[in-house]
Amino acid sequence: MSLTFTAARWRALALLTVAAVAGALTGVQPAQAARPGFRMPFLCGQTWQGNNWNGHSPAHSIDWNHYDANGSPDDLSRRVVASAGGTVLESYYSTTTGYGNTIVIGHGDGWRTRYAHLSERLVAKGDTVNQGTVIGKVGASSAKYDLSPHLHYEQIHDGSVVVSVVQGVTWSDYLKRNQTSTNNC
Repeated sequence: MSLTFTAARWRALALLTVAAVAGALTGVQPAQAARPGFRMPFLCGQTWQGNNWNGHSPAHSIDWNHYDANGSPDDLSRRVVASAGGTVLESYYSTTTGYGNTIVIGHGDGWRTRYAHLSERLVAKGDTVNQGTVIGKVGASSAKYDLSPHLHYEQIHDGSVVVSVVQGVTWSDYLKRNQTSTNNC
């Protein structure tokens, strides 16, 4: 059997080849291109300090803290919002992992976000949430650890915690910096 290549087929083959080569050279894979446009999990205009310190478990997760004008922590019971729309896959209290009150939201294409150590969970498994929907409140819950209040945040792809990209900012490992939320602005 022989294939006859028309000019249109040659053009289509050339475009596919260029796309594959460009993807290989830039390191962009289809799954990475499908990453949702994650926003900070806090109300619009709030500035939080993120920290993904060496030894944090799991790697690539971010601990978020909020400080008042005097530099004192004031994040306990602040509202946590969905960083992207999706379906609540889990809403539970973990007695084995140290996460305490935890919410996991599925965003499609293998993407999930985890929000842990909450003082309150305001959504249930199966709920549909939009980006910016209030899902819980910051806390210090954990069955294993004595914690100060903060939000433990993870972006997960195909079951693995990955380096987070929040509002277009990549949170490479071992960073500590401030970021201001644009969620639902």
